[in-house]
Amino acid sequence: MPQGRAMHTMTTTNWDENGQLEVLTFDIGEECLAIEAVSIREILDLLPETRVPGAPDLVSSVVNFRGKIIPIADLRVAFGMPIDADEGPGVDHRIVVIETELDNETIQIGLRTDKVHEVATLERSDSSEPPVLGMRWRREFVRELVRQTDTVIVLPDLQEIFRSMAGAA
Repeated sequence: MPQGRAMHTMTTTNWDENGQLEVLTFDIGEECLAIEAVSIREILDLLPETRVPGAPDLVSSVVNFRGKIIPIADLRVAFGMPIDADEGPGVDHRIVVIETELDNETIQIGLRTDKVHEVATLERSDSSEPPVLGMRWRREFVRELVRQTDTVIVLPDLQEIFRSMAGAA
């Protein structure tokens, strides 16, 4: 391993014994992403966000949901996708609240999405690791790519994305 580079520990995908994975699919920009259905806690209409001064761009605001403060992540930042400040929220925009582990602590975080699709079952036989070349995103932020008839679904490595954000803070 080259000196000066931290070793990346890729999060593994928990395919079931039949090689399947139940996910919630959603769009961010032109990309279709998926998160394991067991991680989903709520799907919310957009709520008023409060900016947090000095917070990283990835998680720069919070919402008050049922008396609980939940940080909101914009995966566009992690994937280097353009953020159009002039474009306001659309009718399909939602916040997907997930529960995940970060540094041995269970956290809830909201993911800003452009459109939530459905709960779907993916097949391991349709998946592959992200290629070494030809990716426009940081490879360590993508666990797997899953081929579908009309698109490729990205399984992001949220733990790695949030770990990198915590390390940069």
